[in-house]
Amino acid sequence: MTKILIVDDHQLFREGVKRILDFEDSFEVVGEGDDGSEVNELYRKYEPDVVLMDINMPRMNGVEATDQLRKEFPDVKVIMLSIHDDESYVSHALKSGALGYMLKEMDADAIVQAIKVVAAGGSYLHPKVTHNLVAEFRRLSEREYKGSFQQSEIRRPLHLLTKRECEVLQLLTDGQSNRTIGETLFISEKTVKNHVSSILQKMGVNDRTQAVVTAIKNGWVEVK
Repeated sequence: MTKILIVDDHQLFREGVKRILDFEDSFEVVGEGDDGSEVNELYRKYEPDVVLMDINMPRMNGVEATDQLRKEFPDVKVIMLSIHDDESYVSHALKSGALGYMLKEMDADAIVQAIKVVAAGGSYLHPKVTHNLVAEFRRLSEREYKGSFQQSEIRRPLHLLTKRECEVLQLLTDGQSNRTIGETLFISEKTVKNHVSSILQKMGVNDRTQAVVTAIKNGWVEVK
């Protein structure tokens, strides 16, 4: 059973997320809070496996709360909740120690998937966020090389992945969700999930984010 603590200053949003999670037999919402300043006390009381933390709260925001929480509980697993997909918000969240970043527009299946991934020790970023981080990576690379940065010829990892899996990996890098990848490749969402699972296993990574980062470092995908 995965125990979950929800910290968000909007009660209606908390109730909505709780209803979604109540449908999962393996999840239990053990506690709720409405401000980052009370997170440490709530964590000590409920000992959750995963904390869902709103990034914008009135007295102490989610980034500050996560940083404070990790000082007392270094192994805490926090997923940040936000309406912002700007890379600066994501960067601050990850630097504070959050293992996930979810946009509040995510559907129920994505929320459940994110919690399962983080609870298992992985990291999870919303596909739109991944795309923005890739764009920021390219911008910083161009600045580092003073405008002379040019991506070398793409070397598809056909020694490791099938041609179709290479296509899926590229679309993951582009920030597409399983649903939009299926629509792009004219395959079912279930088939996409199977391809993603195969990609992660073959690449020896735990989640989509690690797969994208590894692919970029190895020049296996085009950074657009």
